[in-house]
Amino acid sequence: MTWAMGIDIGSAYSKGVIIKNFEFVASYIVISGANYRASADTIRTELLRKANLIQKDLANIVATGCGADNVYFASQKASDIVCTARGINNVFPQVRTVIDVASQSTRVIRLNGEGIVTNFTVSEKCAAGGGRFIEVIANVLRVSVNDFSSLAAKSKNPITFGTGCAVFGESEAITRISEGTSKEDIAAGANKALASKISALVKKTKLEEPYAICGGGALNNTLIKAIEDELNTKLLTPPHPQFITALGAAIIAATSAIPELSKETQS
Repeated sequence: MTWAMGIDIGSAYSKGVIIKNFEFVASYIVISGANYRASADTIRTELLRKANLIQKDLANIVATGCGADNVYFASQKASDIVCTARGINNVFPQVRTVIDVASQSTRVIRLNGEGIVTNFTVSEKCAAGGGRFIEVIANVLRVSVNDFSSLAAKSKNPITFGTGCAVFGESEAITRISEGTSKEDIAAGANKALASKISALVKKTKLEEPYAICGGGALNNTLIKAIEDELNTKLLTPPHPQFITALGAAIIAATSAIPELSKETQS
């Protein structure tokens, strides 16, 4: 029996997963805040509590994400792109392209049947290319991000944002509100704007179907629909989309703890 932990310290949110024999057992998420080390400690404590384990029960811990260096108790670090690929491959082995909509950016990753990365591309360093854009517009509309998808679904006439910048997009949303545009149409327009950026990223790299989507953005059903319309395809969505990268880290941790598997899956 192999227990393993994966921790993904992101710029906005930090996630952790425990697996047993490569099966999802427990997860935990916190706002990253300014102290990544404290976030990592909190995740470790809560995951062990949920799984009724102590750290000695774990075969291995792997850290990933921009704050991976702060997970001082991890035995190794892994690329977040590799972890995302391994995580989605665990859930959907048939997938060859995964769209990871994170807070600050979107990553489009191509992988083979073993979950090995063969190509990838990342959106430009602008909040308009990731989930942060939706958070900005949700703040303008004074609605919870959790309610954003259902709000956008009620739209009758989505607006078209005239900018690809989050800062100008925020100003445009404020202007639209003052002009009497409905919150529903602004929310739907924001989803369409982000979907357009994401689909352009996918088309640029000419990636392969089947597609999957993960990251926090995959909790937004109307964003998924907008991306599907742009790409004229269906996107597979895992049960815990925001934890896929942490899941991949846990899978790498478990694999590394078993020498014969570690040799087979090196990339």
